[in-house]
Amino acid sequence: MKSKLSSFKTILLSLLVMALWGSLFPCIKIGYQVFSIIGTDIPSILMFAGTRFTICGGVICAIALCRKDKIQTPKVKTIGIFLFIGLFSIILHYAFLYIGISSTDSSKTALIKQLGSLIYVCFAFLFFKNETFSFYKILGAIVGFLGIIAINFNAKGITFSLGDILIVCASVCTVVANIISKKIISQNSPFWVTGISQLSGGIVLMLIAVIFGANLLSFTWQGLAVFVYICTASMVAYVLWNYILRTSDLSNMFIIKFAEPLFACVFSAILLNENIFQWQYLIAFILISTGIVLGNKTKREKENESKNI
Repeated sequence: MKSKLSSFKTILLSLLVMALWGSLFPCIKIGYQVFSIIGTDIPSILMFAGTRFTICGGVICAIALCRKDKIQTPKVKTIGIFLFIGLFSIILHYAFLYIGISSTDSSKTALIKQLGSLIYVCFAFLFFKNETFSFYKILGAIVGFLGIIAINFNAKGITFSLGDILIVCASVCTVVANIISKKIISQNSPFWVTGISQLSGGIVLMLIAVIFGANLLSFTWQGLAVFVYICTASMVAYVLWNYILRTSDLSNMFIIKFAEPLFACVFSAILLNENIFQWQYLIAFILISTGIVLGNKTKREKENESKNI
């Protein structure tokens, strides 16, 4: 009973993370409007992202310091790994995501971003010994990829914009960052992992933005309100995600991660009045969901066999 309750709590916490991340897609677009950032102004977009994560990372590091959380020794090597996580999870991931989302519907962005989950499900056996290769994983990848194709289908045929391609790149960076985090999170504080990676990534993004001519963000009360929510949601979501990652299987986490675009669609409809009632979205949702279920079929069957034994 205790394990079931623990599993139930994990699912609830994971869904909370997905809701927070899902809400950020439309909130980022609102942030662009509030700070008068246009889609072609890449330096300002990078400044927006960099400011967000510099603040988030600094606050989380301060919390970790107050909590007296420990970092695995040797500390220099471990902190180096944290910085490497920041390269993929913050610098590359959000550079691709923020530039891509500026020219793509936030609800569509959230769906395309799930390609990373399918990639991991198919090739997890390369990174973790407890993951196995199977026919179902390949089939799941094919079905899931068809979902990505479906969402980009219109009267003119299949079209992939530069924004869509950048979102796919962001998705791949997410997978790389999660694989690295999973390997080290059990021996380190989720606060330090999250804080150092976000602080370092945020500073680098801000420096790049300044080099290319961006100015620091000019805050109004409306802009401050939007930014406070974005930063708060980011901090809570990332720390919770890394905390859950310590004891949960990454494949299962990526299955739950598909709830992220559902929340993104709902929040986009509420906050941005985006039209989410399109046949492409429904077909994409069905195909990608089916792909993830198929990709994890072997794993679930083995778990059931072990329970029966």
